[in-house]
Amino acid sequence: MTSTFHGIEVGKRALFAQQTALSTTGQNIANANTAGYTRQRANMQATNPISNPGMSSFQLGTGVDVNKIERLREDYLDVQYRGENKNIGYWEAKSDTLSKVEELMNEPSDNGLAHVMDEFWAGWDDLSKNPDSASARAVVRQKGIAVAETFNYMADSLNQVQDDLKLVIQTKQNEVNSIGSQISSLNAQISRLVANNYEPNDLYDQRDLLVDQLSKIVNVNVSPSGNGMIDVSAAGESLVSGIKAESLNVSFGKNGDSEFVSGVTINGKQIQLQSGELLGRIESFGTTDGGTIPDIKEKLDLLAKNFAEQVNQVHKEGFYIKNNNGTIEMDSAANISFFSGTNAKDLAVSSDILGSLDLIAAAKEEAGSNSSSSGNGQNAQAIANIKSDGNVSFNGTTSTLSDYYRNIIGQVGIDSQEAQRMQSNSEVIINQVENRRQSISGVSLDEEMANMIKYQQAYNAAARMVTTMDQCLDKVINGMGRVGL
Repeated sequence: MTSTFHGIEVGKRALFAQQTALSTTGQNIANANTAGYTRQRANMQATNPISNPGMSSFQLGTGVDVNKIERLREDYLDVQYRGENKNIGYWEAKSDTLSKVEELMNEPSDNGLAHVMDEFWAGWDDLSKNPDSASARAVVRQKGIAVAETFNYMADSLNQVQDDLKLVIQTKQNEVNSIGSQISSLNAQISRLVANNYEPNDLYDQRDLLVDQLSKIVNVNVSPSGNGMIDVSAAGESLVSGIKAESLNVSFGKNGDSEFVSGVTINGKQIQLQSGELLGRIESFGTTDGGTIPDIKEKLDLLAKNFAEQVNQVHKEGFYIKNNNGTIEMDSAANISFFSGTNAKDLAVSSDILGSLDLIAAAKEEAGSNSSSSGNGQNAQAIANIKSDGNVSFNGTTSTLSDYYRNIIGQVGIDSQEAQRMQSNSEVIINQVENRRQSISGVSLDEEMANMIKYQQAYNAAARMVTTMDQCLDKVINGMGRVGL
């Protein structure tokens, strides 16, 4: 025979279950815009029935209970998301660096190196027509200063970009270690709660959000561990193992004035990053095998070196104006260079030319005379013709100075466009995965409102049942045995 208060107990359990479901719905609504939050659901199941022996044996239900507050999340979508997240981090880093290089090169424009070099050649062409003109010589010198300063500016700017990249790399290194430490701390909290049969859903969400953030910086692999904990490896090496976190370290080396990344280690073990923002920044900064910025600097230095050598070589073949005790003569410029310096950073107009405009060798030797006249502008024209000289050697290939620079600009543009295209492709893919993930894990306010009404009506019905059972018991307790009173 069932208990006298069986009906009230069933109603009470229903009230508690629907109240828990309403509270869960409220939690979902409250966190609809919380980053990393996973929608939760109160899973209900019928409680164990009791036997009711009698003329017809049957089992009588005892109500409902919430056996679990479940996170609605698909692990395989997390794996897909993190697998693509590392790619978007890598291409964002590459695209960011190349965009900065494009901005500092500023081509095509009136302030770019190509235009300044063209102005320099035009200055020599004008001087060839007026070799005695002091103003034309001043223009040539000033245009030379402009070319040198443009090379200097580009070299300094590339060095600044590289310095900024080093700071970003160190920041990302610290961020990886901080995230690893936070994951291990959450592992410790989760393991204590799981051991006592709790479901720490909010802690799971915090940990998953951290893993998502980590997956953009380095390629990670996540595997389950005991008591709800996870192990996280980066590039095949353990970064987090249960409650223990290892440290990732990026080492730097130097080759003369050039700095590069010499290696990446976790707990002293060398790792090979496969993708992620950290790898994109490292490849941009430079390694022992080169890199985006070092390669551009090397090409720019080679251009500056050949540019100065070509101009100096022809300049030394000419003659300059010499004032010999009031007598104007022409003398060989064999020992006078127009430019000093051997790379983009230290290229400058020589101190001789800065000291005197007369030392600009605009004239060429007149046949058989071992001398020249002041009105001779053939050497200035020969220097102007360097612009179209296609026999300048660049690491085994021949080209004009202008074409070689255009090739540098073109390659930067192609690489930047490719990085932007790959970044865009990765964003499309990751958005698709995220949409699928949100369709399962995200909070839909419309759905939660419908659930709220459903649970509210169930709660009201359960409350009505308790009231009804209370009235029945009141009749039994207070109304029976009072016949005739």
